[in-house]
Amino acid sequence: MKRRNVQRTETSEYEESRPIMSTDTDAASAGTASAEAPPVPWHDHRLGRSERAAALAAEMTLEEKTGQLVGLWVGADASGGDVAPHQSDMSRDAPSFDDVIVDGLGQLTRPFGTRPVPPELGAQSLARAQHRIVAANRFGIPAQVHEECLAGFAAWGATAYPVPLSWGASFDPELVQEMSSRIGRSMRAVGVHQGLAPVLDVVRDYRWGRVEESIGEDPYLVGTIGASYVSGLESAGIVATLKHFAGYSGSRAGRNHAPVSAGPREMAEIFLPPFETALRHGKARSVMNSYAEVDGMPAAGDRRLLTDLLRDTWGFDGVVVADYFAIAFLRTLQRVAETDGDAAARALWAGVDVELPSVAAYGAPLIEAVKAGDVDEALVDRALQRVLEQKIDLGLIEADYDPTPLHDTAFDDADSREIALRLAREAVVLVDNDGTLPLAAETRVAVVGPLADDPFAMLGCYSFPAHVGVHHPETGLGIDIPTVLDELGARRDVVGGAPGCDVMEPGRDGFDAARDAARDADVVVVALGDRAGLFGRGTSGEGCDAADLRLPGEQQALLESLLDTGTPVVLVLLTGRPYALGAVADRCAAIVQAFFPGQQGAQALAEVLTGEVNPSGHLPVGIPRDPGGQPATYLAPPLGRANDVSNLDPTALYPFGHGLSYGALTWHPTATDEEDWDAEGTTSVSVALSNETAARVDDVVQVYLHDPVAQVTRPVQRLVAYRRVSLAAGESVEVEFRLHADLTSFIGAQGERIVEPGAVELRVARSSADVHAAVRRRITGPERRLGADRVLVADIETRRA
Repeated sequence: MKRRNVQRTETSEYEESRPIMSTDTDAASAGTASAEAPPVPWHDHRLGRSERAAALAAEMTLEEKTGQLVGLWVGADASGGDVAPHQSDMSRDAPSFDDVIVDGLGQLTRPFGTRPVPPELGAQSLARAQHRIVAANRFGIPAQVHEECLAGFAAWGATAYPVPLSWGASFDPELVQEMSSRIGRSMRAVGVHQGLAPVLDVVRDYRWGRVEESIGEDPYLVGTIGASYVSGLESAGIVATLKHFAGYSGSRAGRNHAPVSAGPREMAEIFLPPFETALRHGKARSVMNSYAEVDGMPAAGDRRLLTDLLRDTWGFDGVVVADYFAIAFLRTLQRVAETDGDAAARALWAGVDVELPSVAAYGAPLIEAVKAGDVDEALVDRALQRVLEQKIDLGLIEADYDPTPLHDTAFDDADSREIALRLAREAVVLVDNDGTLPLAAETRVAVVGPLADDPFAMLGCYSFPAHVGVHHPETGLGIDIPTVLDELGARRDVVGGAPGCDVMEPGRDGFDAARDAARDADVVVVALGDRAGLFGRGTSGEGCDAADLRLPGEQQALLESLLDTGTPVVLVLLTGRPYALGAVADRCAAIVQAFFPGQQGAQALAEVLTGEVNPSGHLPVGIPRDPGGQPATYLAPPLGRANDVSNLDPTALYPFGHGLSYGALTWHPTATDEEDWDAEGTTSVSVALSNETAARVDDVVQVYLHDPVAQVTRPVQRLVAYRRVSLAAGESVEVEFRLHADLTSFIGAQGERIVEPGAVELRVARSSADVHAAVRRRITGPERRLGADRVLVADIETRRA
């Protein structure tokens, strides 16, 4: 079968497109302190970072101060919005590189993630740019370099990993941490300091285009997986950036940037906990504000969110960066500021330290506002102190700073691909199966559908080929991305295939060829789903929201046409969101769900389809029955579920946490006697599992909390713990969950977080709808009010027999 070969960009094209990259050797040594001179205070390691930063700030002019509070996006295309909203509007009048760096530069925006750049050339060019920045400003301070890294380092030729929704489907924090550590090392090796990930938005409406960027619809799952990603990135020396703080995914009707109507309780119980967990357990050093306006308050101008809560309550001492152009949006889109100077004043007062990706508000407009007396320079100094402290931590304020890249600049090596493959395998969900899968060795297979032979079917919108590479087709994908047809054809007798239709465009001319292929086969594998894109150029991704949850374009009709042939149909979904399958699920022989599984995704899928790998993914979002009726979530209270006061049933066709395997583990009885649970203490729940099959089986043990009576309405159940287990044939294991009473807390009637005495159930389960045992507990003692030091995660021990 055919493979996708990489292509290489021409050095001359890259250099021509990057005017900041100089070969001036004199610049390499300029701006560096003499080794013989006594250290200035900011280079003196006998002082703490706060003292060093304050000493440096005291020597700066206002222009030099604000220079550290802005980013610069060199090479951004001002003619169109390729990779950011309103990119063309905001980039058209941007100052030149030389004009900006004379007073210093806070951040350099995406030198690898703007155009296709070979790794070694990009690292060398970035080093030359840093030499120029160091030489241009009085203090020899380089820029902090940031890149996107949501589905891997967003650079040409870098490994494309599964998207966050696949991380959630794996229920494997340890593997996600291994992946992000690998991503971080590749970024650090070429001179990058900060990664704009992870996304911690909890899915509330499947129609939202950025569902693919999210980890799932449960805040506990999002927080624990997200914290692991942060830990891995930070372990490599990369500043992790939590986004989008906060409430972004609650937009009305699932529309990007639309207003959010969440009240304080929903914010505190759904949208905020993942950020708390990632800060406390992952130790993230940066937070990015959301574009959202919650109850009329844009996040970029919300002091209660960015200062009172984030810093004063949670104790965050890192740097808050603006989502791209968010400060200018206070004037242009949200209209809470009359001028860019007003927008700068509002954001700085609220707690946004750095404007990204370029100079629009924190440049000349902020300087003018300070000089006019409209902005207190102390606000500038506050943000500057935080920025300089982080640069000190990163080693960027040193007399001997050297931007020369490390020798290892490989972006896509065997170890990276192996991690991508393992994660893709764990994230494939066997949703349904009548016994057709795994495909027997002698099976004659037709492989059809618009995504059957499309490498882009594996990629989310923040992978480089889909995010940027589509605008530069002459450079190729940069990596090898096999397709479903490639990988399945290498394992089974593929007797025919046809796309049948386009992913999103109308037209049924290809239906006949697809039906003919199906009739000639024993089984037809049909690959349907999404094409990731940006701002309407795809069916999933940023700005690619869905009107309803029908499969895009003609794909539903194609599927129904194939089902009518009588040949067993295995539906393989390659999507960025779940789609409603109620009209077709009971007619499919099997359903396999993959959420943009990355460059090794086709291999993982083929291995699952043929039985080389036992499927083990579990749904991080439910699969709905009907295409309307959004938003719906498993976290609904009783009246948000099916009941006799409404004729509409929002029950998921396949629930959160669901996932099948070719051989199930045996779950042994769990003690269910009621016990007291001290309101300040811990209780334990254990379950024993054994593998009585002849093959390795992975599963996810899930624990849900059910609170039957509370002072405010509560979700019928919510996830409070989980553990992925992997057992070889004949192995046994006991999993013990130690749960602190803080995990039962909620926002009470008085608006405070409390632990309420009374009866609760801990449901040990295979999914949110498949409960193995309901363990009764009674919380005893007085009602407790909790602060920011509450326990956020369960303590879990796995003991092998």
